[in-house]
Amino acid sequence: VQLQASGGGLAQAGGSLRLSCVYSGGGFVTYRKGWFRQAPGKEREFVAAISRNGANFYYSDSVKARFTISKDNAKKTVYLQMSELEPEDTAVYYCAASQKLGDATRVTSYEFWGQGTQVTVSS
Repeated sequence: VQLQASGGGLAQAGGSLRLSCVYSGGGFVTYRKGWFRQAPGKEREFVAAISRNGANFYYSDSVKARFTISKDNAKKTVYLQMSELEPEDTAVYYCAASQKLGDATRVTSYEFWGQGTQVTVSS
């Protein structure tokens, strides 16, 4: 599978952005789908994920209640709706996918990655 992330840009604190990640190839519904982010000088960190069966949703504490992950099976696209943005949300955001069992919050649990999209939040 190949992943193509888009939707990043510049937003003001308190604003919103929606990221998209389009999956190329088959088996969209069989993947665990995640979003991660990496700020300059920091390690890549977990943001949100949907389990392989689509029944479970996971969020980091820092984005819970502000960000929402969703998917559209017909469009083979995963979304990350980001609201109430804060300057601390500034990072490159990556979508990821996995068909393996594993911890949805760990970088090492994903074998497929998109190219990343920059999100910058100004105060």
